[in-house]
Amino acid sequence: MSDDSAADDRTTEDRKATEDRRTTADRQAAADRPEVADYRTRVSPFVERFAADLTEAGMQRMASRVFACLLASEEGALTSAELGDRLQASPAAISGAVRYLSQVALVSRQRDPGSRRERYILHQDVWYTSLLSRDHVLARWLGTLNTGADDLGADTPGGRRVRESAEFLEFMRTGLEDMLNRWHARRQAE
Repeated sequence: MSDDSAADDRTTEDRKATEDRRTTADRQAAADRPEVADYRTRVSPFVERFAADLTEAGMQRMASRVFACLLASEEGALTSAELGDRLQASPAAISGAVRYLSQVALVSRQRDPGSRRERYILHQDVWYTSLLSRDHVLARWLGTLNTGADDLGADTPGGRRVRESAEFLEFMRTGLEDMLNRWHARRQAE
């Protein structure tokens, strides 16, 4: 290894160590703020319990924690730094979780006016919105399953299983559509 290469490695290591110390110091300063202390004693136990429930149901662990944290927040919206402070998580972990939650239509991103900082926002009526987007997924699956059942043939074991899957999903989709319409009507009446 050349002297220049060794110096570059030391510089990189020094820079990483400084960033690690700064991150730790920033987290400690954030933890000392009253709203973060309140979060730790009052809100965090719920967030972690609900996140565990969501994780057990199949959602990614950090996405579960971010979703539960947003759900329990005052405004239903937090920045990456606020989420990191509350959840004691790295920016990369928060970013990955938000990416997942955006893909499954649970949150969206919004820029703060005059800032480069993004806020992550729960959708209005988040459960309705999420299930409504699932209806579109079910419709796509149904199209594929019905075509597959026709292609495989009703007289084959695979064709029968695929057709039964399509029938079940159609039943679920119809029930879901009815349920969402009832919920929407109920909300409009309030």
